[in-house]
Amino acid sequence: MKFSFTDHAQHACFAVTRRAYNSFAESSLLMPSPTPGNRDRRSHGHRAVIAIAMTAIAMSCAKPAAIRTDRRDAAGAVALATSKNPFTLTYEGAIMKNDPGKVNIHPVTYKLGGLDIAANVYTPANYDPKKTYPTVVVAHPNGGVKEQVAGLYAQRLAEHGYITIAADAAYQGASGGQPRNVDKPSHRIEDIHGMADFITQYAGVDVKRLGLFGICGGGGYSLAAAQTDKRFKSVATLSMFNSGRVRRNGYADSQLGTIQDRLQQASAARAQEVAGVATPYSGDANLTDDQIAKLPFDLYRQGYEYYWKTHAHPNSTFKYTTSSLLDLMRFDATDQIELIDQPLLMIAGSKADSLYMTEQAFPKASGTKDKEMFKIEGATHIETYWMPQYVDAAMKKLADFFGKTLQA
Repeated sequence: MKFSFTDHAQHACFAVTRRAYNSFAESSLLMPSPTPGNRDRRSHGHRAVIAIAMTAIAMSCAKPAAIRTDRRDAAGAVALATSKNPFTLTYEGAIMKNDPGKVNIHPVTYKLGGLDIAANVYTPANYDPKKTYPTVVVAHPNGGVKEQVAGLYAQRLAEHGYITIAADAAYQGASGGQPRNVDKPSHRIEDIHGMADFITQYAGVDVKRLGLFGICGGGGYSLAAAQTDKRFKSVATLSMFNSGRVRRNGYADSQLGTIQDRLQQASAARAQEVAGVATPYSGDANLTDDQIAKLPFDLYRQGYEYYWKTHAHPNSTFKYTTSSLLDLMRFDATDQIELIDQPLLMIAGSKADSLYMTEQAFPKASGTKDKEMFKIEGATHIETYWMPQYVDAAMKKLADFFGKTLQA
């Protein structure tokens, strides 16, 4: 496998800007009529806003960030495009520049399965490539990108002395792959193997002290990857989301009665792709604030707030190809979970409505005797992504866990 360590180039940024404008032009942001039953709050006047956003992104091309924009609230795109963070990091306390002697961030790209994978490597304070460091691979949530919660925890772990890597999944974020936003479990699991491939070649990494940390959907895929990839000496998850189970049964098993209907829809979507008719997508809903407030689950209500407003990034999207459901709906993160014999830590909020997935997976991990389930008192799923007291609680547990399991 050939690796290249390279910052995101200026010419690539301008190319992405051009693609981003085309994406906006093709989306409902510029459509004159709202969709029945789901009125689009955007007006024709937002065309000017979009043009401003695209101009701002183009003006920021000298900065080391690769951005691919899809359907997004125009105001959020403008806010992000004019952000002062040169790495487009969205979380509180994010690195603004690489200072000597401090935690640094290194945007890199590498090949995986013929695709360009975009990642950020974080190195600890006073990093010396001639020394060796414990290292943690960080897998991002469904719909998320490396600049959001995955980046937050990667940076915080680097502050504890770890080299860390957070990469955009293949077909998602700033990584390559067509059609966009394919979300197949096999790809997400291979993404984790690929991060391990890359980071174990990075200067200073101690391959004997490699850990794995997955968040939300990345947590479920981390459980699957760790079953067979014994390069990972220990595994941790945060707010684990069993993507296959949810896509199959619905969140909180709320769609058991429509499984066959949705499989028919996924099959029809694949047929359309093969015929070259269209690439149907699921999960791409534009909702008003009132509609969001009426959603039945905290994860979705707070998820919209996090991904669309407070921590929005133009590479992040809820949508995925509908044909991905053919793979997702037959997958389960707990299948063969007994193959995990490494130390295992599963963290979740005590008030998370996704907690049931962690609670049901944990006892099935019977192959390891060194395991712990830790509940962050009072936290919901999304609150573990950003609320300081809950992030601190998770970090304390992670630092203790990896400090013990990745000892020299």
